[in-house]
Amino acid sequence: MARTRSNGVRIDAPQTRAGPVRAKGLSNMHDVPTWDPQQYLHHSGHRTRPFHDLLARIPQLPRPGRPARIADLGCGPGNVTVQLADRWPDAHITGFDNSPEMLKEAESHAGPTPGGGHLDFAPADAATWTPEEPYDLIVSNAALQWVPNHPDSFARWIDALTPGGTFAFQVPGNFTSPSHALLGELCDAPQWRDRLDRHGRRFVHILDPADYLQRLTDLGCSTDVWETTYVQLLQGDDPVLDWVKGTALRPVLTALEDDPEARDAFLAEYRDALRRAYPTGRHGTVFPFRRIFVVAQKTTH
Repeated sequence: MARTRSNGVRIDAPQTRAGPVRAKGLSNMHDVPTWDPQQYLHHSGHRTRPFHDLLARIPQLPRPGRPARIADLGCGPGNVTVQLADRWPDAHITGFDNSPEMLKEAESHAGPTPGGGHLDFAPADAATWTPEEPYDLIVSNAALQWVPNHPDSFARWIDALTPGGTFAFQVPGNFTSPSHALLGELCDAPQWRDRLDRHGRRFVHILDPADYLQRLTDLGCSTDVWETTYVQLLQGDDPVLDWVKGTALRPVLTALEDDPEARDAFLAEYRDALRRAYPTGRHGTVFPFRRIFVVAQKTTH
């Protein structure tokens, strides 16, 4: 089940400046965590449900006499990028990510789509990505929380939308919950601080929903913002640890990958803390997860 709160669904404002910006930026990627696509795909049903909820609120895309152009920013292993082709069968869709491991997995989905469109993937860092061409939809699923100051990029992404185009994203909003708070506290503990202090909270870059609403309305968008807490029932041994191994733990695991003994010791401490915070019940482990959703449509006049 889910608990949903909406904050005054749409606010209209004057149009922002139109026209795409024509240079693409790629970062040096030297500080990117090592990602494990197969680990990330654990609990895939729970992970993809928010994307379905995001897609359901995206309005009709402009039809400028050509197939829609769609960018998936932070596409990961491509499993949700493929679902964009289900919604817009003839679209030309590009998934962008800065993880070589994720892009290698995503490439298995590349090629023509059954509806006459095309799906491809390319390296790019969301922190510096500037579209080379206009898009009818820029979408990002559970990626922008990794990007410091990502709202500063909103203006150039909105500029790159065609009139009536949409920028839509979803980010986790549960960084004060035990799963993430305990991770930050452990990284700050004396035995780990020197090695892990900057990794424990590096993913906390989100705004409050009302701030996202204000930022994008200021840019001339008709903006829809809401939040949902998914009350998830996970199965298996230590399922919350298994969940965060695919996401929030990646910087820590990367920092300790050359020291297996330290890695195992950290995981044991964190596992024990998670067991206390999320005890297993009769039907599994309840793991509430809050997410923030934003759909911003560029005005057409």
